[in-house]
Order: sequence, then structure tokens, then C-alpha cells
Amino acid sequence: MMPRELIASWVLEPGTGKAIELLQGQILRVEQIEGGQCVDFNCFNLHDYKEYMHTGRTRTVHGLHPSAGHFMWSAPPRERALIYILEDTAQCNDVLFPRCSAHLYESIYGFAAHTNCHDIQTEAQREYGLTSDDVHDSFNLFMHTGVDASGQPWIDRQKSKTGDYIDLLAIEDVLAVPNVCGADIMRTSNFSIKSVKLSIFKATEADMAAVPALAKLPSQRTPADFKIKQIKADRELRRDASYTPLFTNVPIRISELAVTLSEDEYALLQQCKLTDLYGDDDGAALRDIVFSWWNERFTGSA
Repeated sequence: MMPRELIASWVLEPGTGKAIELLQGQILRVEQIEGGQCVDFNCFNLHDYKEYMHTGRTRTVHGLHPSAGHFMWSAPPRERALIYILEDTAQCNDVLFPRCSAHLYESIYGFAAHTNCHDIQTEAQREYGLTSDDVHDSFNLFMHTGVDASGQPWIDRQKSKTGDYIDLLAIEDVLAVPNVCGADIMRTSNFSIKSVKLSIFKATEADMAAVPALAKLPSQRTPADFKIKQIKADRELRRDASYTPLFTNVPIRISELAVTLSEDEYALLQQCKLTDLYGDDDGAALRDIVFSWWNERFTGSA
């Protein structure tokens, strides 16, 4: 088998995303460096941004966990295959959950500022003139999800390892936009964030009266808050040569926190830790336990 020609490569750091012109016949490989990192993925027709990858159509055709041998389909009325999943060593993807957002972290966790997939995608896609409204539901690479017997969706830890990858072959010329998922306080990426190597009736008065009062939060943004305030009129996507990345909350700063355990506490940690997932990494195992408890105790999300 002939080796593939390498055109370009990047390391995608936490808190960032990358808009890539992926032409017909080219392959985008998204590869784990450390393992256990979810990557959100948006995809647009490079010559008509109104045609984009649609999780609803893809989910209907291929189920909740598309993998090798499946396509990423565009939204009606186009409903075309844009991407073919050529290889997938982890075989753990999701088209059920939406991207995380600033509003999610503020409304549920009380964080006024937190790295999140919507804002990362917004910033990465701005290089091609797309606004925050153009971010669509993501194809969640390496994300372990399901639905329980009562119909409730769940997210669990993932088991992708160093070197696991997914190869995405462009069927059409597309703008491919992967980003490192910012969900570091959830099981999505095993409670950490790491680098990777590259959806209308008019409501009646009775309807409106039945809606509970909703809080208006700063993270519920309008076009007045967008860096690009005008809806893009032309269909061709062209790179802005003057573009300079302005990602929020980067560079990500990681600080070590020393935790002293008694002999009994350490023995309990060894008894409780997920050895198959974390091996000898006691720090990662303890972080999992603390955040799992915190999520269940304070947010009600088991």
C-alpha cells in the first residue's frame, strides 16, 4: 500500500480550533496525543456556506454513533454526503449532544467565563467570515454517549488512547473546523482538556403563558455582540488574509494542586480508582472521583 502524501499538520491546543480548507479527495486525520480528548467538528461546503453538515440527517441515516463506513450528510434541502469516515480506530463518536456553550457553564455551573465549544468554533470560523449564528450542532469525535431505558441521554468517560485517530475524507470541497472540546469538568474528556494532532408555529397566548420565567444572562448573546455583525451575503468562502486569532481564555494555564492523603485515604483511592482508564496515574484518578462527586452533588448530573 502506497504511503499518503503529507500536505500539512498542526497541534491543536486546548481552547482553540482550526478552520481548514479540505478539498475533494483530501483526508483530515484527527489524532489523539494523550488520549481521552473529545473534538467537536463543524463542516461547511466551501463554495456555499449555507450547506453544512447536519447531525439530524446524519443521525437518522447512521444512528447515534457514526463510525468508519458512514457519511456526514448536509441539511435539507441538499442532503448530500460531504465527508466519508474512512478509518476510525476508537469507534466512539456522537451526534446526539449539542456543543457546550458559555450559557451552559454560567447557567448550570455558575462560571462567568469558561472555555466552550461554541465560542471556540465561532472564533475559528471567523477567519472565513462566518458569525456566531453560523456555528452548527457538532459531530462529536471520540465522545462516549448513549440513552438509558427512560430515554435520558448520558455521557460517560471515553477510552481513546494515544495514537487513536479518525480519518475524514472530503467528498466535496469543505471548510472543516475541528476544536478541542472545552468540557474539562465533565466526563466528556475524562475531566481534562488536552491537545490533539490535528437545528416554527406561532405560539398562542396560552402557549406563552405556560412558559416559566427565564433568566436573561450576559452569555445569551445577540448579533450586536458578534465581531462580524452583518449576515454574510455571498456564498463563496474566502480566507481573510488579515485574520488574527482572538480566542477567549487562552493560553490555558494549568496549575498543579498537591493533595495529601492519609494511608487509609490512599488505600481507598486505590480501591475506587478506574485502573483500566488511568493506570498508575493517581492524580487523574483522584480528579475523576472529585469531579464526579461534585457534578452529582452540586449540579444533579450523575
